[in-house]
Amino acid sequence: MFRKVVYLVTCVFVLGLALTSTANAAIPGLIAHWRLDEASGTAVGDASGNGNNGTLEGGAQRTQGKLGGGVYLDGVDDYIEVPNLITQTGSLAFWFKPDWDGSDPADYRLFDASLGGIYFFISKGANHADINPEDFGFYLEDATDADYQGIEIDPAGVIFADTWFHLTVTWEFGGGPAILYLDGEEIARAATLGPLPALDPNPRFGLETFTYIPSANGAMSVIDDIMFFDKALTPPEIPVIMQGLGAFPWAWGPDPKDGTIYSDTWITLGWSPGDFAVSHNVYLGDNFDDVDAGAESTFLGNQVATYTIAGFPGFAFPDGLIPGTTYYWRIDEVNDAEPNSPWKGPVWSFSIPPKTAYAPVPADGGEAVDPDGNLSWTPGFGSIIHYVYFGDNFDDVSNAAGKPPWGATTYKPGPLKMAKTYFWRVDEFDAVETHKGNIWSFTTEGAVESLNPVNGAVDVTQTPTLTWAPGFGASHEIYFSTDAASLELKSSGNLGSESYDPGQLEWDTTYYWRVDEANNTNADSPWTGPLWSFTTANFIIIDDMEGYNDINEGESGSNRIYLAWIDGFDNPAVNGSVVGNANPPFAEQTIVHTGNQSMPMAYDNAVGKSEATLTLTSNRDWTVKGVDTLTIWFRGSAGNAAEQIYVLLNGSARVDHDNPDAATKISWTPWNIPLQAFADHGVNLANVNSITFGLSSVTGGAGMMYFDDIRLYPPAP
Repeated sequence: MFRKVVYLVTCVFVLGLALTSTANAAIPGLIAHWRLDEASGTAVGDASGNGNNGTLEGGAQRTQGKLGGGVYLDGVDDYIEVPNLITQTGSLAFWFKPDWDGSDPADYRLFDASLGGIYFFISKGANHADINPEDFGFYLEDATDADYQGIEIDPAGVIFADTWFHLTVTWEFGGGPAILYLDGEEIARAATLGPLPALDPNPRFGLETFTYIPSANGAMSVIDDIMFFDKALTPPEIPVIMQGLGAFPWAWGPDPKDGTIYSDTWITLGWSPGDFAVSHNVYLGDNFDDVDAGAESTFLGNQVATYTIAGFPGFAFPDGLIPGTTYYWRIDEVNDAEPNSPWKGPVWSFSIPPKTAYAPVPADGGEAVDPDGNLSWTPGFGSIIHYVYFGDNFDDVSNAAGKPPWGATTYKPGPLKMAKTYFWRVDEFDAVETHKGNIWSFTTEGAVESLNPVNGAVDVTQTPTLTWAPGFGASHEIYFSTDAASLELKSSGNLGSESYDPGQLEWDTTYYWRVDEANNTNADSPWTGPLWSFTTANFIIIDDMEGYNDINEGESGSNRIYLAWIDGFDNPAVNGSVVGNANPPFAEQTIVHTGNQSMPMAYDNAVGKSEATLTLTSNRDWTVKGVDTLTIWFRGSAGNAAEQIYVLLNGSARVDHDNPDAATKISWTPWNIPLQAFADHGVNLANVNSITFGLSSVTGGAGMMYFDDIRLYPPAP
C-alpha cells in the first residue's frame, strides 16, 4: 500500500490563550472585552472600560451567543471591525461555533490582523494549495514575508459543526512561545516566534472566505465574548475566561505567580477573592499532598484579608523559609450562606532557590555540546563568589579543592576535545560558608547520541531495540548490563548499523548501556560514549505507538503507522477505516495519552464496519507473569457517530465495549478487558497473533478515534 502525501508548504502556527478575571473586577492586562450583548445596532462596546469599541460591518447579524448575545458571521462579507490591540506579548480569547452546511468547501479567516500574515483560520476543504484539508490555527510570517513558522492542527475529531468551542491564545513575538488552548486544554504550541509582523490598524473578526476559493455559502460561524490582553496569560486562568468574567467562586490570581522562584526567606502571599467569598481558609506547607488534602499541619486559619505572610516571626515558618525548598499553598473560599461553600482552590507553589548553584547550561547529561562553548549556571541563594572545578574524571572533580574564586556566572573551559565526556562543579560562597555543588556532566559533539529509548526512560518495553545516532566513529562497540559499574561488551559493528537488540528483558528492571566508537584515521580515537539507562515496565507493552515514523515507504527504516495497522484504505467497499493522518506526521502527535504519539483512525460505517489490525511479531504469549487484563486507552469526540467499539483477537474472538456511546468520549478513557473474555471465545492466550480495533455499524455513521498505550497487566498485588 502506498499513499500519496501532500506536504504543507505554508507553515502555520497555533497560538493559545489564557485569561484572568472575576465579575466587576479590574482584570490585570485586560485591554478590550467585547461581550457582543447589545440588543441592536452596529456598535460593539468595550466592557473593559478602555474605550476600544468596534462595529458590525457587512450585515453581520446579532444572535444568541454562548454567554448572552453573540454575532452571526456568514463567511462571505460579515465581520466585526475592532482597533488593533496586538502587542509584542499578549493574549486573545473568544467563543465560536462553526455552522457550515457541508455543501461547499471553504478556507475561512475567522480573525485577521496583519498586512503581512497573522490570522486565525479554519480550512474545511482542499482547494487552498498551501493549507491541508481540515486544519485550523494561527498563521504567522514576519515583515519580510519570508519567515514562515508555527503549528497546524487537524480539527477532525476536535472541531464540530454546531458546537461551541473556546479558544485561548497567548504569544510572545521575538523569541517567545505561542500556545493554543481549546476548551481550556493546551493542544499545540510554537516554541519560538519570529518578529512581530506588520499589522492592520483595524483587524477583523469574520473576514470573508478566501476570495480565490469558489464558495456559494462561505464558512459560517457564531462568535461571542472576545477579549484581548497585553500579557501572555497562564493555564490556571483559562477557567475564569471561559466563565466570561462572570460569577467565579474560587480564589484566583496568586501573587507571586504559581511556580515562581522567590529569592528571600520570607514572603507575602496574595490572591484575588472569588465572587462569593466572605472569608478564606489558608493552607501552606512544603508537601503538595498535605496541602491538597488540607492536612491540619498546613492549615493557617480562616481570615478576611486576601494576603498572608510566611517566614517572619509571628507568622507561619517563623524561623524563615528554607533555601532549596518548594512551598505549596491553597486558598478555599468560604461563605456560610452559600450551600456550595467552601470552594476548594487550586494548589499553587513557589520555590526558594538553593544555596548551591543550579540550572547548569549545558544541562546535566547534555549531548552534542559545542567544544568551544561557555558553561553557565544560576548562582545559589545569597552567593557572592563561585569556585569552578572542571575535568574529564568524575572523582577528580568531586574531590577537587582550592580553586581561586571566580566572579562571573559563566566559565569557558575550552577548546575541548570532540566526542568526550566532561564533568564540572560550582561551589558557592555566601560570605558565611561555602556550599559544595553537584557534579554535572556533558558530552561534546562528535560522540554518539542516544535516540531510543531516551536516557532515563521508564516503562520501556521488555523487548526494545536500542538505537542511536553515530558520531565520528567508523566502528562501534555496545556495552550493556544491569550494573552500571560493570558493563559487558555485547556486540560490535560498523557505521550504518546503529541498533542493538538485547533480547527479552526482565520486568521493572533498570538497564545501563554505552556505545564506544573508534576511527583509525582520527588521532583522538577511540571515544568512550556516555552512560545511558532505562527501566522496563511492570506490564507488557503491546503497542505504545512511539516507534512509528514518516520515512518514505520502501526506504530503509520506514515504519509508517498505517503499514503496521492495516486498515480499509485499499478496500473501502468492505472496510471504512483509515489509519494515520493525511500528511506527515502520520501518527498523531498532539492528541496523545502518554509519550509523543497515538494512532488516529477515521471510520465510516456506511459500508458496515471499520477495522484496523496489527499483526504481532513479539509479545504473543499473553499468559506470562500471570497477566489477566488487556488495557486500551481511547478517545473519540462529541461529533462522532455512536458506533459500537469492539476488539478482536486472532481475527475471530470479539469483545464489545459495554458503553454504546464510547465513541463519543472526548477525553482519554481506559478500556480494561479481562483476558478470560477472549479465552471464553476460544482464543489460545499463549499464542495471540493479531489484535483488531473496530467499530461496527449502528447508525452507519462516521467519525475519528484515537488509540494509545495497549498494555497487558498482571493482577493487582
